[in-house]
Amino acid sequence: MWIDVLTLFPEVFESYLATSIVGRAVAEGRVTIRCTNFRDFAKDKHRSVDDRPFGGGPGMVLMCGPVFDALESVEAQRKEKPQRILLTPQGARLTQRVVAELAQEPALLLVCGHYEGFDERIRIRINAREISVGDYVLSGGEPAAMVLVDAVVRLLPGALGDEASADNDSFADGVLEYPQYTRPREFRGMRVPEVLLSGNHAEIAAWREEQARQRTAQRRPDLLGPS
Repeated sequence: MWIDVLTLFPEVFESYLATSIVGRAVAEGRVTIRCTNFRDFAKDKHRSVDDRPFGGGPGMVLMCGPVFDALESVEAQRKEKPQRILLTPQGARLTQRVVAELAQEPALLLVCGHYEGFDERIRIRINAREISVGDYVLSGGEPAAMVLVDAVVRLLPGALGDEASADNDSFADGVLEYPQYTRPREFRGMRVPEVLLSGNHAEIAAWREEQARQRTAQRRPDLLGPS
């Protein structure tokens, strides 16, 4: 998979893209991730990428020119047509279902907003899938891009090492994950449930399924639908 990120701050991705599961997937060639700076496509001597909004109001708005030029330059270098994604609080919420869909794409192009957002003509013309990571506002799309990249990369074949690792994650099958334990068997008076020490795989599977449903009912009953 190819992932291109259009951003004003490519430097914030450097350590992130070299760390943990994402870093390993990059090193193993499972995904190629490249960041491109809008500012490299500015036309004036000040390398301007934003301006004041027409009609007045606070803040600055990202201009059409640098964004379009950056996007078109990146896409011209790719054989695959990428799924364009605009990271914006106005987009559809990112869910595990959406992540699974995006993980099937051969290429993604993430566009990170900043300041007061994009000139509306960017949204209209690039025809991107608009995605939000939650009902809150960030200073820019970079943290949201990292969230999306992490969620997608961990679903790529081989990224987690064990292909079954993602199958039991929260939301993977519509419920939250069951409780997990490791050594020691007892810690400060808290013991590991005996069923997990029994070696009976059928009973362990049944316990985990029931625990997952109970936890989901307590914390996220909306995931279970109408009772």
